[in-house]
Amino acid sequence: MPPFVTFLTDFGLQDDFVGTCHGVMKRVAPDVQIIDITHGIRPGHVLQGALVLANTLPYMPAGVHLAVVDPGVGGSRRPLALRDAEGRLYVGPDNGLLLPAVDRFGGVAAAHELANPEYSLQPVSRTFHGRDLFSPAAAHLATGLPIEELGPPIDPEELVRLDLPEPEIGQARIRATALAVDRFGNVALNLTREHLDRVGVVPGTRVEIASRGDRYYAVAARTFGDAARGDLILYEDSYRNVAVAVSRGSAAELLRIHEGAEVLIQVDVP
Repeated sequence: MPPFVTFLTDFGLQDDFVGTCHGVMKRVAPDVQIIDITHGIRPGHVLQGALVLANTLPYMPAGVHLAVVDPGVGGSRRPLALRDAEGRLYVGPDNGLLLPAVDRFGGVAAAHELANPEYSLQPVSRTFHGRDLFSPAAAHLATGLPIEELGPPIDPEELVRLDLPEPEIGQARIRATALAVDRFGNVALNLTREHLDRVGVVPGTRVEIASRGDRYYAVAARTFGDAARGDLILYEDSYRNVAVAVSRGSAAELLRIHEGAEVLIQVDVP
């Protein structure tokens, strides 16, 4: 079976960045299969990239997982290669981007800084480590290079971790955070079905949602088919996060909401 590299960035597709990285990887490892998870992460939004990576890797073949959302490029943050407890390999910046995914597969088993110039493009650009450091390292790992060859080890306890927002669950009120907004305007929250169960929200329960000072009524639903066009609903999405949506509309536009915004859910409404 050919080696796989999954690839996630905030590069977009209008410029040449993604194609150039593909070319670099193919020059090193011509037989590698590259799976583009997405290049539509909002520029510099490390948390969004980390959550998308963690959500999607369980559906990807094991291999090398390259992720670049790197607002600190050229600064003091370290370039990394990691191995998880199940043997998957990761390449990206030491800014917390990789760790939620790594934790899903048993945590960090090995961490190394990308410091060996034999496995990078020289000279290394100050602003395009995706091309000059991360893509070559990922491709070399895909050919079977031991991770130890890329550079010195790093204590996993020293790796940068993201502060993942935790919801506040009261008797009849939930304070949540918007984690992601997809292209349909559905808003994923830092909630699971278990959080809703704790306050008695089941399909059919009517709740009040407050965002940016405005209040809206919503209904907990199982699918979009349970709601009429234009209805605001709470539902469990395909990654088992609780999300807010408008049936055949955009919850993000209605609520005027973005990643990181606060959402209040009041349960005991008439």
